[in-house]
Amino acid sequence: MIHDLLAHASAYEKLHPDFPKAFAWLRSFDPATPDGKYEIDGPGLTAGVQRYESKPDAEKKWEAHEVYGDIQVVFAGEEICGHTDVRTLTVTEPYDPAKDVAKYAHPNAPTTRLHLRPGAFTVFHPQDGHQPGVAVKGPATVLKVVIKFRV
Repeated sequence: MIHDLLAHASAYEKLHPDFPKAFAWLRSFDPATPDGKYEIDGPGLTAGVQRYESKPDAEKKWEAHEVYGDIQVVFAGEEICGHTDVRTLTVTEPYDPAKDVAKYAHPNAPTTRLHLRPGAFTVFHPQDGHQPGVAVKGPATVLKVVIKFRV
Protein backbone atom coordinates (compact mmCIF):
# COMPACT_ATOMS: atom_id res chain seq x y z
CA MET A 1 0.00 0.00 0.00
CA ILE A 2 1.17 3.50 -0.84
CA HIS A 3 -0.51 6.66 0.44
CA ASP A 4 0.85 10.05 -0.60
CA LEU A 5 0.02 13.35 -2.28
CA LEU A 6 -0.57 13.54 -6.04
CA ALA A 7 2.09 16.26 -6.07
CA HIS A 8 4.60 13.49 -5.22
CA ALA A 9 3.28 10.93 -7.75
CA SER A 10 6.29 11.24 -10.06
CA ALA A 11 8.40 9.61 -7.33
CA TYR A 12 6.36 6.40 -7.78
CA GLU A 13 6.15 6.27 -11.58
CA LYS A 14 9.10 3.86 -11.89
CA LEU A 15 7.40 1.26 -9.67
CA HIS A 16 5.10 -0.03 -12.43
CA PRO A 17 5.19 0.46 -16.22
CA ASP A 18 1.58 1.74 -16.23
CA PHE A 19 2.06 4.33 -13.48
CA PRO A 20 3.30 7.18 -15.73
CA LYS A 21 0.16 6.92 -17.92
CA ALA A 22 -2.11 6.46 -14.90
CA PHE A 23 -0.79 9.50 -13.04
CA ALA A 24 -0.82 11.61 -16.23
CA TRP A 25 -4.51 10.72 -16.66
CA LEU A 26 -5.22 11.64 -13.04
CA ARG A 27 -3.38 14.96 -13.35
CA SER A 28 -5.55 15.88 -16.36
CA PHE A 29 -8.83 14.60 -14.85
CA ASP A 30 -11.83 16.90 -15.24
CA PRO A 31 -14.27 16.56 -12.30
CA ALA A 32 -17.14 17.11 -14.76
CA THR A 33 -16.34 13.71 -16.35
CA PRO A 34 -19.45 11.48 -16.14
CA ASP A 35 -19.41 8.34 -14.03
CA GLY A 36 -18.23 5.29 -15.95
CA LYS A 37 -15.26 3.21 -17.02
CA TYR A 38 -12.61 4.76 -19.26
CA GLU A 39 -9.74 2.99 -21.02
CA ILE A 40 -6.44 4.75 -20.50
CA ASP A 41 -4.29 2.24 -22.39
CA GLY A 42 -6.49 -0.65 -23.45
CA PRO A 43 -8.39 -2.94 -21.07
CA GLY A 44 -5.34 -3.47 -18.83
CA LEU A 45 -5.29 0.14 -17.62
CA THR A 46 -8.67 1.72 -16.91
CA ALA A 47 -10.19 4.49 -14.83
CA GLY A 48 -13.52 4.16 -13.05
CA VAL A 49 -15.20 7.47 -12.25
CA GLN A 50 -17.78 7.18 -9.48
CA ARG A 51 -19.93 9.41 -7.32
CA TYR A 52 -21.56 7.95 -4.21
CA GLU A 53 -22.52 8.61 -0.62
CA SER A 54 -20.07 7.45 2.02
CA LYS A 55 -21.59 5.14 4.65
CA PRO A 56 -21.02 4.12 8.27
CA ASP A 57 -18.19 1.64 8.87
CA ALA A 58 -20.56 -1.22 9.70
CA GLU A 59 -22.25 -0.92 6.28
CA LYS A 60 -19.05 -1.12 4.22
CA LYS A 61 -17.47 -4.46 3.31
CA TRP A 62 -13.78 -5.18 3.01
CA GLU A 63 -12.41 -6.29 -0.37
CA ALA A 64 -9.26 -7.36 -2.19
CA HIS A 65 -8.30 -8.11 -5.79
CA GLU A 66 -6.03 -10.68 -7.43
CA VAL A 67 -5.37 -9.53 -11.02
CA TYR A 68 -5.55 -5.74 -10.75
CA GLY A 69 -4.25 -3.17 -8.31
CA ASP A 70 -6.03 0.09 -7.52
CA ILE A 71 -4.90 3.69 -7.53
CA GLN A 72 -7.68 5.46 -5.63
CA VAL A 73 -8.06 9.24 -5.74
CA VAL A 74 -10.82 11.31 -4.13
CA PHE A 75 -11.48 14.50 -6.12
CA ALA A 76 -14.40 15.83 -4.05
CA GLY A 77 -15.61 15.02 -0.56
CA GLU A 78 -13.70 12.76 1.79
CA GLU A 79 -13.85 9.24 3.17
CA ILE A 80 -12.08 6.82 5.43
CA CYS A 81 -10.58 3.72 3.83
CA GLY A 82 -9.53 0.81 5.99
CA HIS A 83 -6.38 -1.17 5.16
CA THR A 84 -4.98 -4.45 6.45
CA ASP A 85 -3.11 -7.53 5.24
CA VAL A 86 -5.64 -9.63 3.31
CA ARG A 87 -4.39 -12.76 5.12
CA THR A 88 -5.95 -11.44 8.35
CA LEU A 89 -9.44 -11.26 6.81
CA THR A 90 -12.23 -13.87 6.68
CA VAL A 91 -13.87 -14.41 3.29
CA THR A 92 -17.62 -13.73 3.14
CA GLU A 93 -17.94 -13.76 -0.67
CA PRO A 94 -15.42 -15.92 -2.56
CA TYR A 95 -13.21 -14.44 -5.25
CA ASP A 96 -15.16 -13.63 -8.42
CA PRO A 97 -12.75 -13.68 -11.39
CA ALA A 98 -15.23 -11.79 -13.60
CA LYS A 99 -15.18 -8.85 -11.16
CA ASP A 100 -11.67 -9.47 -9.77
CA VAL A 101 -12.89 -9.10 -6.19
CA ALA A 102 -13.42 -11.08 -3.01
CA LYS A 103 -15.37 -9.66 -0.06
CA TYR A 104 -14.43 -10.03 3.59
CA ALA A 105 -15.86 -9.63 7.09
CA HIS A 106 -14.74 -6.82 9.36
CA PRO A 107 -11.44 -7.87 10.94
CA ASN A 108 -11.07 -8.54 14.64
CA ALA A 109 -7.53 -7.13 14.71
CA PRO A 110 -6.56 -3.44 14.52
CA THR A 111 -6.41 -1.92 11.03
CA THR A 112 -5.00 1.20 9.43
CA ARG A 113 -7.56 3.94 8.76
CA LEU A 114 -6.64 6.22 5.86
CA HIS A 115 -8.33 9.60 5.49
CA LEU A 116 -8.79 10.01 1.71
CA ARG A 117 -9.32 13.59 0.58
CA PRO A 118 -8.61 15.66 -2.53
CA GLY A 119 -4.94 15.97 -3.41
CA ALA A 120 -3.89 12.51 -2.22
CA PHE A 121 -3.75 9.03 -3.75
CA THR A 122 -3.60 5.48 -2.42
CA VAL A 123 -2.30 2.39 -4.22
CA PHE A 124 -3.58 -1.04 -3.22
CA HIS A 125 -2.02 -4.32 -4.38
CA PRO A 126 -3.50 -7.85 -4.09
CA GLN A 127 -2.15 -8.32 -0.55
CA ASP A 128 -3.95 -5.16 0.59
CA GLY A 129 -7.39 -5.75 2.02
CA HIS A 130 -9.24 -2.46 1.93
CA GLN A 131 -12.58 -0.97 2.96
CA PRO A 132 -13.41 2.09 0.82
CA GLY A 133 -16.30 4.51 1.18
CA VAL A 134 -16.52 4.84 4.97
CA ALA A 135 -18.05 8.11 6.18
CA VAL A 136 -15.74 10.46 8.09
CA LYS A 137 -18.38 12.04 10.39
CA GLY A 138 -21.60 11.36 8.52
CA PRO A 139 -22.66 10.39 5.00
CA ALA A 140 -21.23 12.70 2.33
CA THR A 141 -21.01 12.76 -1.45
CA VAL A 142 -17.65 11.55 -2.77
CA LEU A 143 -16.20 11.86 -6.28
CA LYS A 144 -13.54 9.19 -6.69
CA VAL A 145 -11.46 7.79 -9.53
CA VAL A 146 -10.16 4.24 -9.24
CA ILE A 147 -7.42 3.36 -11.72
CA LYS A 148 -7.13 -0.39 -12.33
CA PHE A 149 -3.67 -1.62 -13.37
CA ARG A 150 -2.64 -5.21 -14.06
CA VAL A 151 -0.20 -6.52 -11.44
